[in-house]
Amino acid sequence: MDTTTVFPSLPRRLAACAYDLLLLLAVLFVAAFLALMVNGGAPVQSGNPFYTAYMLLVVFLFYTWFWVHGGQTLGMRAWRLRVLRNDGQPLTWGDALKRFLCAFLSLLPLGIGFFWSMFDNENRAWHDRLSHTRLVLVSE
Repeated sequence: MDTTTVFPSLPRRLAACAYDLLLLLAVLFVAAFLALMVNGGAPVQSGNPFYTAYMLLVVFLFYTWFWVHGGQTLGMRAWRLRVLRNDGQPLTWGDALKRFLCAFLSLLPLGIGFFWSMFDNENRAWHDRLSHTRLVLVSE
């Protein structure tokens, strides 16, 4: 598969996010089950900072592992998207961490950082710009 310089639209980006969310929910369900087993079958107390950090780590590893190993989550693969650095190189773990953290900035103000891509000349969201990464379409 070859990448092109065509930048994906917001609907395509959101569709890939929706696919990924379904898989991520399954992964989080398994992670919660494992935490339940480690806790001797007792439910984890609400607001437990260790559990929150554990689940956030699972989300981080889900996205960054895919980004570093091939540049595509399963949703991105289905919608023919790939994340690359601005120089066209694959993401390193450091790049993936930066992109992951910057994505929270795009999500926090009601997702305005994602909607920004509708007005950007390269369809880039805030986290793309801040992390020096970009999504590109992958030809078949």
